[in-house]
Amino acid sequence: MRETLIVSSRGQITLPAGMRKTLGLTSGSAVIVEERNGELALKPAAVVAIESYSDADIAAWDAADPLSDAERNRILKAMQTA
Repeated sequence: MRETLIVSSRGQITLPAGMRKTLGLTSGSAVIVEERNGELALKPAAVVAIESYSDADIAAWDAADPLSDAERNRILKAMQTA
């Protein structure tokens, strides 16, 4: 689908309803815009919440659910071959 859009004085564009529907974009959806050789490419973006944990959190989990040395080594070996 090809459309001609007008850039507002604030640098905004409005994506046509058909394109928004096809791409599953709703109000508040995130998109990525890239400049590629003088052209603009828009694509839907996925927003993923990231949690971070302190060393104390991790130590508490390890204490609550300890691994045997054999199990830890099995897991580490599986991760190295993956």
